[in-house]
Amino acid sequence: MEPTLVQLLSRADANAIAISAPGRPGMAHAGLGDLVGRTLATLNGLGIGRNDRVAIVLANGPEMATCFIAAACGVTTAPLNPAYRADEFEFYLSDLHAKALIVEHDSASPAVEVAQRLGVRLIDLHARERAGDFELRPRTGGGIQTPAASGGLAQPDDVSMLLHTSGTTSRPKIVPLTQRNLCASAQHIARTLQFTAADRGLNIMPLFHIHGLIAGVLAPLTAGSQVFCTPGFNALKFFGWMDEAAPTWYTAVPTMHQAILGRASKNADVIKRHPLRFLRSSSSSMPPQVIRELEEVFGAPLIESYGMTEATHQMASNPLPPGVRKPGSVGLAAGPEVAIMDEAGALLPRGQVGEIVIRGPNVTAGYENNAKANAEGFTNGWFRTGDQGVMDDEGYVSLTGRLKEIINRGGEKVSPREIDEILMDHPAVAQVVCFGMPHAKLGEEVAAVVVLREGQAATERDLQGFVSARAAEYKVPKKILFMEEIPKGATGKLQRIGLAAKLGLA
Repeated sequence: MEPTLVQLLSRADANAIAISAPGRPGMAHAGLGDLVGRTLATLNGLGIGRNDRVAIVLANGPEMATCFIAAACGVTTAPLNPAYRADEFEFYLSDLHAKALIVEHDSASPAVEVAQRLGVRLIDLHARERAGDFELRPRTGGGIQTPAASGGLAQPDDVSMLLHTSGTTSRPKIVPLTQRNLCASAQHIARTLQFTAADRGLNIMPLFHIHGLIAGVLAPLTAGSQVFCTPGFNALKFFGWMDEAAPTWYTAVPTMHQAILGRASKNADVIKRHPLRFLRSSSSSMPPQVIRELEEVFGAPLIESYGMTEATHQMASNPLPPGVRKPGSVGLAAGPEVAIMDEAGALLPRGQVGEIVIRGPNVTAGYENNAKANAEGFTNGWFRTGDQGVMDDEGYVSLTGRLKEIINRGGEKVSPREIDEILMDHPAVAQVVCFGMPHAKLGEEVAAVVVLREGQAATERDLQGFVSARAAEYKVPKKILFMEEIPKGATGKLQRIGLAAKLGLA
């Protein structure tokens, strides 16, 4: 495996388009290589070198993609959600010990004022005509800088990206990912999806998150492919972008796929004009019913995979045809080793339920400055994912729940995903998320949020009866809320933990 991003990126055809975007001319792989050199020269000249931390707050789009890649080739990047409020930026910039912050030159983000207050150097990004091309200029008033002592290209064990865990149950933890981690993951994904220079990806994922950054952008680029970078997910614009980009694939989270599916019947001509090689889903589980619908509508296989930040994204994936796809399973180990472990740290035989654990070149060596989390998160060299699952005789992994999401109803354990899948079989249900809500005597009770299909009707009692006919009584949701959309986190993922409090049920 290539150990650095520059080595990986240099394998592409220099004249082939690397980055494109709606309404703009594309940038070739040669241009991307030049951009890496110019970006690092600017940063090094400002005293920012290897392992120095540079936060990036940019809108979704081609410049966010290329800024991350160019900077990650020589410094430590920290992509942040541009939708954060001032208090959140203050926490993240302080926690990261950021040396600089890259923003659009006309940015009105509260991150700018926070950075100035914290003494973090501001660097303005000026976009050029071609998609992804830009120039970095330091904002005035920063004083004279001494060139970086350790400039140039990152070495394999340099930290190239820092991301925080979601922090749904505790203070967010910093996950350091090295150059070697990024390269390994990009190559694992490229191999799983069999990327070639002929592929064009339509990226709709946010680019402050591991899924979009690694699977949506980095992996295809390292394989010499083209990436069409949109301003972010918009179901109303998806098929227009599909017509412009003529993609061979796209990756998304289940909620995005379901929104696309809702508009697909009106865009059958676009789908026919641009047949996809495959669709990919990751970041949360996809109901098997939706997989079937998507495959029928697009006439292409949906490849469900399993990833997390600590693994630089991908851990397991269903294979492309002619390999066997198992709906409801996240597939086979696809990069790192994958095993099932009991609470005491012993590896379990196939067919037994336990905690999914991983180890391999794409897995972080540990959280930053968090001995407690590392002691809890690593056992005998294996990283404990916190996910409960089982591996079948053929090595396919199925998730049975997030250990912290398992609902404990008076000692009876309920997997919210199991109830999701039952409710998804009801003809009136379009989307669902089950979760635990506090109960005075039982500790927790089962609750659900449901989005009904357009033109369909169902009552709480209807759905409770539907579940009751298919599962034990203790698994039936005692509270069902009907909403127009499922509450989601910033990256589009369903977040069961904390949902009861968010909806006023706690």
